[in-house]
Amino acid sequence: MFAFWRRAGKDRFVEGPLGRFDVSNAGTIASIEQLAAMRPGYVRTLGAAFSVESLADRLVPVQLEDQTVAIFSQAAYVGSDQADELVRRILSAGHKLATPERYVLARSLLLALVRGQVTAESLGGLPRHSLASSRPALAAAFQDLVEWGVRHGASDIHLNVHLAEPNSEVNYTISGRYVAPECFRGMPTSTLLDMLSVAWMDIRGGNGSVFDPMREQQGSLTLHVDDKPLLLRWSSMAADVGPSVCLRLLSRSMRACSSDLDSLGYMHDQLAQIRRAMISESGAVIFSGTVGSGKSTSLAALLSGLPSHRKVITLEDPVEYLIPGAIQNTLVRNLDTCSHDVFAAKLRSLRRSAMSDVLLGEIRDIETGRAFMDLVGSGVNVYSTVHAPSAAMIPVRLSSGFIAVPADFLATPGVLRLLVFQVLLPRLCDECALPVLGSEARLVAGDEGVRGVTWQVWLELVRQLYGRSLCKVRIRNPEGCQACRQNGLSDLYGYSGRTVAAEIIEPALSWSPQRSAMESAVLKALDGQVDLRDVESRFHAFETEKMMRVARKRAAGGAS
Repeated sequence: MFAFWRRAGKDRFVEGPLGRFDVSNAGTIASIEQLAAMRPGYVRTLGAAFSVESLADRLVPVQLEDQTVAIFSQAAYVGSDQADELVRRILSAGHKLATPERYVLARSLLLALVRGQVTAESLGGLPRHSLASSRPALAAAFQDLVEWGVRHGASDIHLNVHLAEPNSEVNYTISGRYVAPECFRGMPTSTLLDMLSVAWMDIRGGNGSVFDPMREQQGSLTLHVDDKPLLLRWSSMAADVGPSVCLRLLSRSMRACSSDLDSLGYMHDQLAQIRRAMISESGAVIFSGTVGSGKSTSLAALLSGLPSHRKVITLEDPVEYLIPGAIQNTLVRNLDTCSHDVFAAKLRSLRRSAMSDVLLGEIRDIETGRAFMDLVGSGVNVYSTVHAPSAAMIPVRLSSGFIAVPADFLATPGVLRLLVFQVLLPRLCDECALPVLGSEARLVAGDEGVRGVTWQVWLELVRQLYGRSLCKVRIRNPEGCQACRQNGLSDLYGYSGRTVAAEIIEPALSWSPQRSAMESAVLKALDGQVDLRDVESRFHAFETEKMMRVARKRAAGGAS
């Protein structure tokens, strides 16, 4: 939690070389209320006076009421060489440094000061109990949250409001990990609520004219980041402690052809299997996985490779990727009403559109289940996604009460052409990943074992299970390197992107995959692409795999 404080001391001039600044001596200003309470008070920014406008999103010199100069900075830059150089400029110009000389501010507040959205005059009339009721300032703060996410490769922003607490949470999903950036820690609850209320004013297709913390709401809004359009898919949950808002970030300029199945991580034999299945027509190709497993990305990459003589129409909620040559449609569905009429109208138009291929964004409820049956039953090529824990579970999920596609319909030959299940695993940084065979001593010294088993025993178990050499196996370097520490998030040190591990079923040939998703993941680990520990955490322990194999062998022996 942020706290505002000052250390006692006198104004001073610094003579001679400057020593390294101790960041623990920096003050912290977490909110606009704390800035208003600051004594001596804030007067104005001095970025232009010291020719540091280009650093405005990181740090800025400010004048205080007692004519001293302080540096307001983001946490990551308060002890930086840039801040040290700015101190030298301040002293060389004959100014006195404030005590403390540097303060840490949230990026949104820092930018509000630089942009003139917060001034000494507005601070003077600010009620101490609330944020200034300025829509432009709140909109700018929301924009800052979104920009940070886009520039750090986030797929989602999570705004978790704790109504009974003074501060709330701002989290991001980056490379599949749920992380809390230091620059947004301690976000005042009142500020976050006001920010969400202002952002909701620009929502399209939302249920409710105002943001309501006590009900589930969904919709979408469009912003621009670095002059590129961005769609935010809003989904809020009325949790016990307060509303939890998830914003999916969808680039409107991201074309599906920027990725293909090869680059996503599918293995060569799997690519051949998919391409063979794509030759035939009619039936459904369904990608499955959990939330954030890249299903839509893979499906869009697949469709982008279709020949130009095939007419592709999509029905999505909303459109996630721009697919070259496809006629894409966003279906706006309200949480509070039945959407059957929306699909019925679109399906009537589709039947007269002479299309050959249809993308049905996601099958998740009875309405989309009905649309799926109608499209597949008409004989067109259908592509869709569904949340399911394996390829074999896709028909089970579709026939469940939530979607209600009849099992006998799914069992009809030709209805299900290809079933794909995939997960995304963090890819090891090529520059700093550690060879496991040379790291056992180091690993054991820092970790007594893997789930109670020594590293040597654990590695031998992997070797026995899969009958492969471990000479290429690597593990994550938690310290990272220059290549993988660019985002400043320690949870991601040692990683560089993600890769697909998949399993595929062709119902016309077999209801079992040639290779399970876990086996695909292990092959990538044996090739040094992913950490074996990440394979365990995503699927199950290798000790469990051993026991499962023994159980299957016993069952097969009993059956014979």
